[in-house]
Amino acid sequence: MDTGSDPVVRLGRLDSCAVSDALDSLGLPPAVTGLRAMTTGKRIAGRIVTVKLGAARIEGAPMRHLCTAAVEAAAPGDVLVIEQRTGIDAAGWGGVLSHAAVARRIAGVIVDGPARDIDEAAELGFPVYARSATARTARGRIYEQGFNVPVALGDTIVAPGDLVLADASGVVLIPAARAEAVIATAERIVAKERLMAVDVRAGQPVSRVMGASYEHMLDGGKVKG
Repeated sequence: MDTGSDPVVRLGRLDSCAVSDALDSLGLPPAVTGLRAMTTGKRIAGRIVTVKLGAARIEGAPMRHLCTAAVEAAAPGDVLVIEQRTGIDAAGWGGVLSHAAVARRIAGVIVDGPARDIDEAAELGFPVYARSATARTARGRIYEQGFNVPVALGDTIVAPGDLVLADASGVVLIPAARAEAVIATAERIVAKERLMAVDVRAGQPVSRVMGASYEHMLDGGKVKG
């Protein structure tokens, strides 16, 4: 199957810095800061399945462990994005969930908050990005408010089906409706940066290369749409 035009495949070939620059140039929120790879250095890219966690259980909500419905709803290659912004030191993700995610071939998970069982996820080779690590269970502390609903990650509101890329430099979020414009702009940025690197290695002064190219890197990337 030809995957050359698949936005997730194209996104996975990029890095978060180029995508963040592209988002900036298009007037969209840039990379989310403060999230870090807790288990592996593996880059992940995929469509988003969301989970929203809170400090109180919603009356009448199904009795289930947090994130389990989202894991079961996710398709292979999807990325789970979890909002755990309660301020309570309790994990929004844990070890059994990592095993389930691997079995479902989920690409990774991003938690705006703490995660736990980090060593276990690392042994599985499963990418977990989070604000911090904790050993404290979610039981009796935080509850699922819903999944596949809009959530907040940093200063950005994320919708189910949006795209995400996470690597050692950061996490970038792309609205589904703007995916083509953002990815195409990032691809142009990467192409320009590669030419700049060639010039520097060829002996051109870096001040000249960056002065001539870097400051105008995004001039051609301000795509409407």
